[in-house]
Amino acid sequence: MTRAHLDKQPQDVAAMFDDVAAKYDRTNDVLSLGQARLWRRAVADAVGAVAGQRILDLGAGTGTSSLPFLEAGADVVPCDFSIGMLTEGKGRHPELALTAGDATRLPFADESFDAVTISFALRNVQEHEVAMREMLRVTKPGGKLVICEFSTPTWTPFRTVYTEYLMRALPPVATKVSSNPEAYVYLAESIRAWPDQPALAAELQRAGWTKVAWRNLTGGIVALHRGFKAP
Repeated sequence: MTRAHLDKQPQDVAAMFDDVAAKYDRTNDVLSLGQARLWRRAVADAVGAVAGQRILDLGAGTGTSSLPFLEAGADVVPCDFSIGMLTEGKGRHPELALTAGDATRLPFADESFDAVTISFALRNVQEHEVAMREMLRVTKPGGKLVICEFSTPTWTPFRTVYTEYLMRALPPVATKVSSNPEAYVYLAESIRAWPDQPALAAELQRAGWTKVAWRNLTGGIVALHRGFKAP
């Protein structure tokens, strides 16, 4: 079995997600205690896709996160660099235009999307500030970015309990429900090492995004960051 480490070598991350593709969505539902579906709905609401728009869904995995945009009538392009995840997704959702691509070298023209979104995947990109600039490049002037990512709980006592869950409870649970429990050890480590809400907002601003703001979900376990490309 493959696992990535915090140096996030792209080939290791891709291979790790190839390993977990078949059970990925189910495992996430179990480990998040059902919250993952609520978080996906919050992303869809924040993007606010409408018919006729073109939406880039980065780190789309099996394409589950792209379905709300398709249902809204938008032209959605699910993109991921794990071929295993894309293959699994194509079997489940043949109607989706699943596309292989690296977030730091997106295979799309400048200013080709009305909105870009990435959920629980930016944390896995080795050079995530490069990815932020790439997302800016492919977004139309006035277009929107929505990032959904694990973050820092806002209530200190809960933050302590959450950290203990990540490092002690999550790996044993993952052993029972995942095809690659080592991947979820990496998950716990990467969440702990990820910037908090203000730090991520500052990175977005440095990458060129404007009107950057965030909203906490589930007490800050997850945060939605939003930014716009200047008109």
